[in-house]
Amino acid sequence: MDFGFAREDEDFRAEARAWLEERLGGPHADPAGRQGLVWERELGAGGWIGIGWDRAHGAYGNRAASLTQQVVWAEEYARAGAPERVGHIGENLLAPTLLAYGDEAQRRRFLPAVARGEELWCQGYSEPDAGSDLAGLRTAAVRDGDVYRISGQKIWTSLAREADWCFVLARTDPGERRHRGLSFLLVPMDQPGRIEVRPIRQMSGAAEFNEVFFDGAVARAGHVVGGEGAGWRVAMGLLALERGVSTLVQQIGFAAELDEVLGAAVRGGALRDPVLRDRLVRQWAELKVMRWNALRTLGAAGDAGAPSVAKLLWGGWHQRLGELAMRVRGAAAASGPADWSAEAPYELDALQRLFLFSRADTIYGGSDEIQRNIIAERVLGLPRGER
Repeated sequence: MDFGFAREDEDFRAEARAWLEERLGGPHADPAGRQGLVWERELGAGGWIGIGWDRAHGAYGNRAASLTQQVVWAEEYARAGAPERVGHIGENLLAPTLLAYGDEAQRRRFLPAVARGEELWCQGYSEPDAGSDLAGLRTAAVRDGDVYRISGQKIWTSLAREADWCFVLARTDPGERRHRGLSFLLVPMDQPGRIEVRPIRQMSGAAEFNEVFFDGAVARAGHVVGGEGAGWRVAMGLLALERGVSTLVQQIGFAAELDEVLGAAVRGGALRDPVLRDRLVRQWAELKVMRWNALRTLGAAGDAGAPSVAKLLWGGWHQRLGELAMRVRGAAAASGPADWSAEAPYELDALQRLFLFSRADTIYGGSDEIQRNIIAERVLGLPRGER
């Protein structure tokens, strides 16, 4: 099997690399938080947002690109050490969902703003009692004339403090149960007194996620994607988009983290331990296999288990890497890079943050147990377990 890229892909790579090199030497080298909107607009002006969008309904994105060219762009972006994106939820999740399930008015309203890098989105799926069991959600949306009024709570919502909009899965038919009677609503976040966002402080000291409380928040009736009651179909279609080209760019980040762990092992003398040396070699080999598997399945249609297999592979791999990061440091891993103070109580280095964050890898985005159930039932055809 040929894992290479065609000449036109390499020409595209050269263009992407040159653009990134030119821009990243300027004032956008490290945008963060709301400043990230400046970088999003720079990407939009350069034509680099929405390059993979389906053009069957129109050219809402910036430029056309094949699937392999989308991979090339993602790889070059990661290799350049470009800023973390704040617009990826709108570009990679909301936009393809609107192209597949939305109507023309919704596409005209929202897609150009995403492509220009002007509006940020967050995802309102998980709830305190409905994480992996998404069909058990309790957030309700009641029709009131030309609007829906939403009440409930979402949790683990990334970018909720920065987002302009949130796509929310809510129950619009209280008489139905589980996945029936749900709708997919587009909700503006700027609703004081009706929407409250509370950051969730993690054990690393960061607050990457948020709780979002809806108290009569308003969404237009025309902003229900796919029609009332079609929320489960739309939501599942969106989840299938979470593990596509992004898997390959994620692996580039993993490779950089592995290099850091190897460097620490060399500096600290951990490579003299044959057990640790063997584990490091295994991590390297498994990462290569994950890349080849991702390239093999790229663009494959109808493989219901591929996303779940990929999640199982990278979740466990990354968690083991975090553990190795601490093992190669030995006792030194227990101390931070600076003395503790009340003003800066969470001073951690990169490998310590890797370890703490990777503890959640086998839970978020669908726990390992859920992925195994999907593979067993939808791929292997085994009987469904009791719910």
